[in-house]
Amino acid sequence: MEIELIDNTLESLLFVSGDGLPVSSICEYLELQQSEVKNAVKRLQKKYGGKCGIHLITYNGKVQFATNPEYSDVIASVLNPIKEKALSTPAMETLSIIAYRQPVTRLEVESIRGVNCDYALQALLKNNLVEIVGRQDTLGKPLLFGTTETFLKRFGIDDVTQLPDRDALVEKIRDIEESSPDPDAEQLYNYAENDGTDGDGQTPDFLQGEDVVSIDGEE
Repeated sequence: MEIELIDNTLESLLFVSGDGLPVSSICEYLELQQSEVKNAVKRLQKKYGGKCGIHLITYNGKVQFATNPEYSDVIASVLNPIKEKALSTPAMETLSIIAYRQPVTRLEVESIRGVNCDYALQALLKNNLVEIVGRQDTLGKPLLFGTTETFLKRFGIDDVTQLPDRDALVEKIRDIEESSPDPDAEQLYNYAENDGTDGDGQTPDFLQGEDVVSIDGEE
């Protein structure tokens, strides 16, 4: 297949899909070598780069069209008048710990932060930045958490091996979230972290039924 045809075909596929397409699937269905697809991706990244309103991003072995972050405020003001709530400081700290320690249990996160993290985790799950990836093979089978593809896309990395040092990640999270501050979020999460409930003494839904077991296996 000629280079121009490869580029145009890939461009069309990404436009129609909207979601990320695995490079392996593109190679299979178009009967192309991985090197051919990767070279096409590089050419399209050059075409859709700089000040262009659309960028081509790669993450977790996938490629996808995305809006240029430079125009995020304008896009939000037109398409999303009610901006998403910003993450609280506890949620940002919890996210950074999960990113570097994954897969990790809630109690392991709490042992590092020194406070209850139930509602920080709930906020991260709601924003699809972390997900439940399994259960630890220990007493009580506690849930294990890891980051999602949304996390990779949001922070512009292909996989977790490309994470910056922890302080740089925390700063990057803070820069992103400060663009849409929610004055009530900090108060909510600071309150929730005092007792791990929703204010009515209720455990978050995603932790219902999970045995509360310490990290060393003691109840």
